Amino acid sequence: MKNSIKTGLKAGLHTTWTLGKVIFPITLIVSLLQHTPVLDWLAKLISPVMGVFGLSGEAAIPLVIGNILNLYAGIGAILSLDLTVKEVFILALMLSFSHNLLIESSVAVKVGLKLWIILIVRLGLALSSAVIVNLVWQGGSEQAQYGLVATETATPDNWLEITLFAIQKASLGVFQLALIVIPLMIIIQFLKDFGLLKTFTKWMAPVTRMLGMKENTSMTLVAGLTIGLAFGAGVMIQAVKEDNVSYKDLTLAFIFLVACHAVVEDTLIFIPLGIPVLPLLIIRLTVAVLLTITVATIWRKVEEVSHRKEATYEN
Repeated sequence: MKNSIKTGLKAGLHTTWTLGKVIFPITLIVSLLQHTPVLDWLAKLISPVMGVFGLSGEAAIPLVIGNILNLYAGIGAILSLDLTVKEVFILALMLSFSHNLLIESSVAVKVGLKLWIILIVRLGLALSSAVIVNLVWQGGSEQAQYGLVATETATPDNWLEITLFAIQKASLGVFQLALIVIPLMIIIQFLKDFGLLKTFTKWMAPVTRMLGMKENTSMTLVAGLTIGLAFGAGVMIQAVKEDNVSYKDLTLAFIFLVACHAVVEDTLIFIPLGIPVLPLLIIRLTVAVLLTITVATIWRKVEEVSHRKEATYEN
């Protein structure tokens, strides 16, 4: 038991350090940028094309903020605007696919994935889903009625306060990461040492096989589904190292997770916006399953063709 705690603690601290080196500087920089004209400039830059997605020009503000910062910041920006139910739903759908792009994409690279794959999938899903919903859904023209939300804390007044606030926010991000990752690593180590992890992977086997992945990808999937990409990356890094998760399975897992990671939390936080969240959840899960199965099928066929060519060449 002591060995399990010691090993899990060591793995948790190592993972926190690895991810903290990514999360801290990015959070610091983004927090500083939040108090400059940069985000407003980006919003104005993309506002002329918002009509393609069924959105008004001002809807570019929460879209930029949510992608650069996180879902909570994006929602806060939505609450400051007078938008229709359809606009809010489209924004929620887009942000569910592509929020917190800087940190979560950097974490994905740290795990071992190609940056361009993550960006293409996340931005592609966000943009295409918005266009489709805009074309298909003819209703939702009534004004959105926002529910109760937490009030904003006082904003810092000068650059010294802004810098201290940014450092505090970045440090808090790493601290929150440690609070989740370290206990999680200890629990996983217990599961491994007592043989329960193998039982769990067998339970998940039908799901992972359906998605074109091997059983040893199960912990990666569950971690991402429940606690998200940024916090779940610790489990993913450990899985790649100890469970010999292949690059193909890791890529498929991330393609699935970029569509529906932290699926419970990221769905529930949209409730105060006064939109139907069940369709949002169904769309995310459906897209994740279909996209992953499609990519897995294409990947398998490409591998089969490659193997046939190699066999022919050897003969």
